[in-house]
Amino acid sequence: MNTFTDHLAPATIQFVSNGSRCVADFYRPLGAGPFPVVVMAHGLGGTRKMRLPAFAERFADAGYACLVFDYRHFGDSEGEPRQLLDIDRQLDDWKAAIAHARSLADVDPQRVVIWGTSFGGGHVLATAADDAEVAAVISQCPFTDGLSSILATEPLVSLRLTVLALADRIGSWFGAKPILVPLAGQPGDTAFMTSPDAWSGYNGLIPSGAHIRKEAAARFALDIIRYYPGRSTPRIQAPVLFCVCDPDSVAPAKQTLRHARRTPRHEIKRYAHGHFDIYVGEAFEQVVDDQLDFLQRNVPSIPTKR
Repeated sequence: MNTFTDHLAPATIQFVSNGSRCVADFYRPLGAGPFPVVVMAHGLGGTRKMRLPAFAERFADAGYACLVFDYRHFGDSEGEPRQLLDIDRQLDDWKAAIAHARSLADVDPQRVVIWGTSFGGGHVLATAADDAEVAAVISQCPFTDGLSSILATEPLVSLRLTVLALADRIGSWFGAKPILVPLAGQPGDTAFMTSPDAWSGYNGLIPSGAHIRKEAAARFALDIIRYYPGRSTPRIQAPVLFCVCDPDSVAPAKQTLRHARRTPRHEIKRYAHGHFDIYVGEAFEQVVDDQLDFLQRNVPSIPTKR
């Protein structure tokens, strides 16, 4: 682990996605570019402040620029109504973020890596399948299969979510405000994630004193079943690192591994840690070291000068 900082303080920047402003933090390594760049975003309702800086700082210290962004409707980005989790819009945000990263000074547009975690880990697979210019992909504890994630949810919780989702979707047709549902809860709660580790794990990613909304529009529950980003893996031309948590209670590992093995240029790292554990502590150190090794072998950085 580095004992010094080998990057500049992150700068807050903006880019436009379908007419709305997205906010991002840009990490620039010390030294002369152009640098490879890692474009990064979070998972289900997460924002860029929720432990993503820990990864970005390590990447920047190793000579990689990083663009860490908030999806529209979340965090500091624009988008109304707030807390609307729309799959197609988030995929468009990824395309806009990548295009912006390629336009930045000191960035090598031929060396763009995309990094996503949880729901974002599925987004980077779908995005890379449609963008042959992506240099590499890191997909961390990814959501790959809508049905497997639905089956991992308690049936009564799924039923209650479906009722709220239908009411929310119908209300949206008539201009009603969204019906909001907690992103994480205890087992049996009406929330999008209710595994035994969800409540403590999700809240453990929020910086102390930060005001981050922990809810999303209920209508999203109707869209999970139709999203299968893992099916796109055979079309990905770039090398892909899959970081898979074997006891993952949110994104079941069995289906993830099946999709990962169908990726033409895949590497798989497996961990005996839960879905939320790999963001912190020893598990974080293990996974970030594996990711840096993958980056240096597939998209080598330019050594920084002190």
